[in-house]
Amino acid sequence: MSPILNPASFGKVAVLLGGRSAEREVSLKSGAAVLAALQRSGVDAYPFDPAVQNLQALVDDGFDRVFIALHGRFGEDGTVQGALELLGIPYTGSGVLASALGMDKWRSKLVWQAGGLPIPDYALLDEHSDWKSVAQQLGLPLFVKPANEGSSVGISKVKTVGELPDAYREAARHDPLVLAESFIGGGEYTVAILGEQALPVIKIEPANEFYDYEAKYLRNDTRYLCPSDLGAAQEAEMQNLAKQAFALIGGRGWGRVDFLMSESGKPYLLEANTSPGMTDHSLVPMAARQAGMSFEQLVLRVLELAHVG
Repeated sequence: MSPILNPASFGKVAVLLGGRSAEREVSLKSGAAVLAALQRSGVDAYPFDPAVQNLQALVDDGFDRVFIALHGRFGEDGTVQGALELLGIPYTGSGVLASALGMDKWRSKLVWQAGGLPIPDYALLDEHSDWKSVAQQLGLPLFVKPANEGSSVGISKVKTVGELPDAYREAARHDPLVLAESFIGGGEYTVAILGEQALPVIKIEPANEFYDYEAKYLRNDTRYLCPSDLGAAQEAEMQNLAKQAFALIGGRGWGRVDFLMSESGKPYLLEANTSPGMTDHSLVPMAARQAGMSFEQLVLRVLELAHVG
């Protein structure tokens, strides 16, 4: 890994946090952690909440670079990335296309399918779906989720055909595009990407039904195994698959790719996250620690990888 630039060389840095998505509270926590780490490292960094400040203020107030700690819509879906491109301000993470694809679970699946990468079986749902046919196609249990939300917002684990209509309605409250997805029961894993590097794999073991919002942010009994329980060859396979998946959607800078493992040991791509959480429960800092990087080194590296022009 290249040496980190002198913190002063980043100029005046805005940490975008909060925003208007369903993940606002998580983003405020991520942004506060990033801001504190940058300031401890000597970076001239300030908080900036686009829900209460106009983005034009980034130009008016002389910011040189932006660290995006927003999650969900209007922060992770390409919208703020496009605005920053127009303003001519370098920013962390993926560009407009990769951000939009990463946020859209259906369209990212289509890209990965076209690239020959493994994904779980799925179906698009609407109010006229034949619930019995969906259950026959995908098997039970299955998951129902909005295509364009993060942090497991609006996701349900469905165990009977009779639960499908309510699960659909819950997901549709958050997005008109709703997916049903096969259950794959061999474990949940995630791989963080930092530049050209895939960080150590983390295995996630939630104490409740699945890795939902509560397990991600509120509970202290979710177990994270890093190093994971994978052998060296399996770990390398998953890391390589994560890099391929991230590259196929056009990802850059940093991100995270989530997996499900089958009981026979085959990894399946679940989704890409182009603006991962940076809270005390978050996964990228955990993987970075396993790779020998402090939180301060991690945020400086992400900032160093910001897209410039």
